[in-house]
Amino acid sequence: MSNEGNTSFTVGSKSFTAVAINTASKAGEWIQSKLGDFNSLQIKYSPHDLVTEVDKGAEKMIRNLIQTHFPHHSILGEEGVEPGPEASAQALKDVSDAEYLWVVDPLDGTTNFVHGFPFFSVSIALVHKGEVIVGVVYNPIHNELFVAEKGKGAYVRGKRMKVSSETKLIDSLIATGLPADREGALPVNLRGLNALCPKVRNVRVAGSAALHMAYVAAGRLSGFWEIGLNSWDMAAGALLIQESGGAVTDTEGNPYNLKVRNVLATNGAIHGELQQELVLADAVAIKK
Repeated sequence: MSNEGNTSFTVGSKSFTAVAINTASKAGEWIQSKLGDFNSLQIKYSPHDLVTEVDKGAEKMIRNLIQTHFPHHSILGEEGVEPGPEASAQALKDVSDAEYLWVVDPLDGTTNFVHGFPFFSVSIALVHKGEVIVGVVYNPIHNELFVAEKGKGAYVRGKRMKVSSETKLIDSLIATGLPADREGALPVNLRGLNALCPKVRNVRVAGSAALHMAYVAAGRLSGFWEIGLNSWDMAAGALLIQESGGAVTDTEGNPYNLKVRNVLATNGAIHGELQQELVLADAVAIKK
């Protein structure tokens, strides 16, 4: 069944959004149940082993739940993709012909998870012919589920979300990340951070791109940028922001698509000013 012109996003009687919500909730609960394992099983597990187990277990659960409902849909998840931009781009290319593609980050904020820092999330997006039509980000610790359907708005705890109202950078609370790629992305992001700190109200680096983007959608942050992300970090968050009245582009100002790795997401009003500061700081991209 084609979905052209059908804004309820269903196949037969199955709602895409309901499946996304149910899947994110179940995976989030399972991840939260594993949080105690690190403290009690330190002898058995290294932090890396625990994260691998939880990441893989959560992604397997998500894949199984989605494929139960939609066996013919494709799934792109973080697990099984080697680190680095080339592998990420290739993984996306391999599924680019899929009519329906689920883009999944089973645990965004793994470092936080290992340390018991309560800021991590499950991110699930559904892409139809290259366009994100459903986005869900779930923070199990705070039991907050952020959900958006294309053309129908975005919600948290059942309330419609709206981006923040700041019009000037100096009044804005913004966020970024400290990328794991210490040779490429990190120095670029640090240049941006260094330049922006004196020009904004403050900056947060909380360790989950998906949640940062959900917070922009909810009006808790006025903007977020980061260099060197993957499609699964931001597909759901991008729709949340767009459906809350905000703007999502790459750091050079081009429209968001699944191939974007350097993201700029704001309430819209500070977008130009923030983008300009990143350009001036030579902080928009990794030099080839």
